[in-house]
Amino acid sequence: MKYARIHRVLGEGNFVLAVGEGEFAGRPCSFYDLFRVEGGRIAEHWDTIETIPPRSQWKNANGKF
Repeated sequence: MKYARIHRVLGEGNFVLAVGEGEFAGRPCSFYDLFRVEGGRIAEHWDTIETIPPRSQWKNANGKF
């Protein structure tokens, strides 16, 4: 897993969401990481990884982000 770019970091209350892109197993992917913070430390973490298809397979010109 390799992060290349962080697009957004959003926080509200004790939750923080980080949205980025990079590579996983040599394939371009998007990463969504949700953290719950307690006492200044990460208490819980959830994530999802989605492969980004080649540009020729995109349904629009907007891209993933």
